[in-house]
Order: sequence, then structure tokens, then C-alpha cells
Amino acid sequence: MSETPPDTLQYRFDGPEEAPVLILAPSLGTTWHMWDRQIPELTKQWRVFRFDLPGHGGAPAYPAGSVGELTARLLATLEGLGVQRFGYAGCAFGGAIGLELALRHPERVASLALIAASPRFGTADEFRQRGVVVRTNGLDPIARTSPDRWFTSGFAAAQPAITEWAVQMVRTTDPGCYIAACEALASFDVRAELGRLGVPTLVLVGSDDQVTGPAEARTLVAGVPDARLAVVPGASHLVPVEQPAAVTDLLVRHFSTAWQPGFEQTTGQTVLPAVPDQAVRAVVGPQGGPVAEIAAAVPPQAQGRPDPYETGIKVRREVLGDAHVDQVLAQTDDFSGDFQEFVTRSAWGEVWDRPGLDRRTRSCVTLTALVAGGHLEDLAVHTRAALRNGLTPGEIKEVLLQAAVYCGLPAANSAFRVAQQVVREETTPQE
Repeated sequence: MSETPPDTLQYRFDGPEEAPVLILAPSLGTTWHMWDRQIPELTKQWRVFRFDLPGHGGAPAYPAGSVGELTARLLATLEGLGVQRFGYAGCAFGGAIGLELALRHPERVASLALIAASPRFGTADEFRQRGVVVRTNGLDPIARTSPDRWFTSGFAAAQPAITEWAVQMVRTTDPGCYIAACEALASFDVRAELGRLGVPTLVLVGSDDQVTGPAEARTLVAGVPDARLAVVPGASHLVPVEQPAAVTDLLVRHFSTAWQPGFEQTTGQTVLPAVPDQAVRAVVGPQGGPVAEIAAAVPPQAQGRPDPYETGIKVRREVLGDAHVDQVLAQTDDFSGDFQEFVTRSAWGEVWDRPGLDRRTRSCVTLTALVAGGHLEDLAVHTRAALRNGLTPGEIKEVLLQAAVYCGLPAANSAFRVAQQVVREETTPQE
């Protein structure tokens, strides 16, 4: 067990100290106990390292808003323990961390297993919507429906104790950390990078997984150069819990046969990680020897102000949601295209991205301005955005009450009708 500062993770070791390290990473809403049934067999060959996500399993509630940040915390934890190289198996959210590790730090990962994982988990809108539900209703609605997402119906009916364990595991998670994890998954997308992944990889999925099922698994296998697929019959999303023996056997076989050494076998020399192409390029000198050529710096006169469009479209999607932005852009034609680019650059790439106010505050200002102007259609859009930006329904109510004093009762009356409908739609848990 561990004492956990903010930049590291709560962890535990099992197995002999001299054995190679194998990391088992959890899914969102679970704890390291989801791997309990694998431990007796895996510790025969490996020193197993397990960790809890922030706010899960009693871990300190230090929210992390991106998969990259959680990966950094994991590496900081391992650095403090002197662990440099390891095998890694991650389920769902843990698989996202595994992908991040293998892409950004391939020299650390000897072998990789991705379980119920995907290079892109659903849509950003889905996870931000889940964050809105949790912020409004707490974790109880998510906890009550977790067995439906995690297990087949037959298993849930036959194993009531495990089903109740799953519910309580989610219910006792810190809501703020759960919401931050939803934000992390909302922004996670490595589909375009899979071809660079050079670690031996097992992709493992339950045949009945309705969350990240066989289709997502095949996307990983098609994109990762050295990947193999294993489909476990009769299992849903939390396949290590539902089919522990099958998963254990697959992990033992994979990590026993596909453990990439950290040194070149014939010379014994350590293999250095590849250097990104944009930083250093290797060329052949006149004598045939390698020469390291550093890419030329961009001349000062070429360093103009970056185009804010890319930042703008990113912020616009994060605040308003992919579905809304996709709909707007789909309706854009030659007549309205210049205006949409102007809005993306100016409003979203410049003003909304300024550091002077956080997004919660900007939502408060925006709602008030829309009430004053009577722009009810945009008020509906930005009420949804305010919920995504972290405002609670109670806080939105206070903004509209304040607007009633300064913008007039008729305007606020119309605004309350619009906002009430949006809040009802966005905060009602999906059964």
C-alpha cells in the first residue's frame, strides 16, 4: 500500500520482488480489486503492480482531466519506486492509459494488453453528458446501472454478490474525480496514431460487450502493427471479473511469449527510444557513418501569429458538443461559410480561449447576455454548454434570477422556460 501525494497514484504490489513488473490497470468506476482473481496465477511469474484512479477505492481525490495527466502520474509513481520497464494490461480506461504509454513512452513498455479498450471511447458528447448527470444527481444513477453495462444479464442474475459489489464500488467513488475522468475520455482520441505503436499487443474483448465491443477491438487490431485479437465468449465489458480464468490464461500466454526485451539480444546494448522525426533526422555521411542532423529552426520572421481556427474549433466542440457543431457545419454553404469561420476564429479561438476567465464564468456572462438580448435559441444551446462547463442547475437558476433583476421579468420568464426544458433533458439519467 502507499501514501499518495497529488502527483502520484495509490498503488500496491503483489508477488516476488525480483520478478519483472506487470501492471494491471482498472476501468473507470472500479478499483484494483477488479483484478483479484488474476493475482494468484500472475504472481507466479511477475511482480504485479496495481493502482487506483484518483478518488476511486479510497484513493485521495485529486482529479485529473486528461489521460496524459494520469499517465504522467503513473510514471511519476513508478519512477519513485525505481520501476523503469514493465508489462502493462489495462481494462477500458486503463487501456487508454496503456495506449498513451505505448505511444509516448515505448521504451518503458515491454508488452501490452488492451482489454475492453478503444482508440476513441464513444463520443465526447456522451462523456460530457455523463459528467452533467453526475454533477446534478451524484453517482447513484450511474452506480445502479453499472451492472447492465459491465456484465451479461445471466452473470448479473447468478452472481448477486458481485453485482452489489460493482454498484457499491461506483457509489463510493468521488464524484469530482469521476467527472474529471469523463472529461479525460471525452478528449481521448489516438485513432490516427495507432500505426506508430510498436509494442507487442494483445487486444482482448468480451463477445457480448456493448460498451467497447468486438468492433472497437477490431479497429485496434487493424491499426496496431503487432496486435493479436482474443474474443472471450460469454463476457461483457468487465471481462476480467466475469471470465477470470479465461482472461488469466490469455494474459499469461501473451506476456510469457511477447515480452519485448529492453536491450538488443546480440550485443547486450540498451535500445534507445526512437527520436521524433521533427526533432532529429539521421542521414548517412560521406564515410557511410550515421550523422545526426538537427532540423533547422524556423526563422524568426516566419513565426507569425498562429491561426486561431484549430484552437477555436476544438474549444467550440468542447463547450457546445460535437453533435451541435457537426449540425451547424453540415448546414454551412458558400453563403454562410465565411461567417462560420469568423465565429470559430474570433469567438471561440480568441475570446473563449483567453486565460482571463474560466469557462464557468464565461458561461455565466453568456447566459446573461443572451437573456438580455432575447436570443432564446442560443440560450438553449448555451444552457447545455453551461452544464458541460461545470455549472449546476442551481447555479444556472441563480444566473437567471440575477438576470431577471437587470434584464427584466418578461425576458427572464422566457429564459426560465427554455432553460428548464434543457436542464430536464440533460440531467435525467438514461436508463
